[in-house]
Amino acid sequence: MSAPPHLAHLPDRTVIRLSGADRVRFLQGLVTADINAVVPGLATWAACLTPQGRWQSDFFVIANPDEPSLLLDCAAEQAETLRTTLSRFRLRADVQLDITGLPVHVAWGNTPDAALLENAISVTDPRLQAAGWRLIDAPADTPLNATPADYDLHRLALGLPDGVQDCEPARTLAAEANMDLLGGISWEKGCYMGQEVTARMRYRGLLKRRLVPVASPHPLPPPGSPILRNGVEVGTLRSSRDHIGLAMLKLDALAGPLDCAGLTLVARPPGWMADALTPDPSSTPTAD
Repeated sequence: MSAPPHLAHLPDRTVIRLSGADRVRFLQGLVTADINAVVPGLATWAACLTPQGRWQSDFFVIANPDEPSLLLDCAAEQAETLRTTLSRFRLRADVQLDITGLPVHVAWGNTPDAALLENAISVTDPRLQAAGWRLIDAPADTPLNATPADYDLHRLALGLPDGVQDCEPARTLAAEANMDLLGGISWEKGCYMGQEVTARMRYRGLLKRRLVPVASPHPLPPPGSPILRNGVEVGTLRSSRDHIGLAMLKLDALAGPLDCAGLTLVARPPGWMADALTPDPSSTPTAD
């Protein structure tokens, strides 16, 4: 018999319900992903950006199979700000935004049994197949065999960012958070807030840094710790757990050992990131 999947409740996540006849058109004009492609059983990863293309919040968008609405699986600490931000653009659109408090669970490893998937609003994580499944409103008696810390290690090992931990509001670009590599940006849809800067970064090859997994023989220091190469600062540590973490690093500083608070770090980019980590020597430097 195969081992059961890992299943954890994420208490730091909640769900905003976006309902109303104009819900898809409304969100389509504001976020990075293609909301027209979201149908029951599928999800997308999306972000709200500033007009300058900088990260404000990110979330999963899931079509509710039980009623005509979209569910935004987001960080609980950002839920009210996100709801307020989106509401500012409502104008006369027929949309309603409500923070539901629905629980969010995650599963990874082996496939969950059909009963669990059917008793929740379940979707595969749209970023990577290995990331697993996201389950909204699973029954309260769902048996758990993993913790949020276990899931944190899982997503760090895959190199997946957690927005509130890994992105800096009004500073981090969507592509710096690897949203361009993980399906969080649609290049075919129409305009959205921050679209011009996001497209320019791609088509002109201007990106200079990305979130990259790093590892050390020792537990990593706190987020925000500067990372040095040959005595020169080349990035900062973001979220970490135990010996692995994510760091915002300059693309030309990934080869060889790095130093962070006296510890030696090594960049360990996963395969899905490899092609994007070759800096373009002809590109023009951009501001941090």
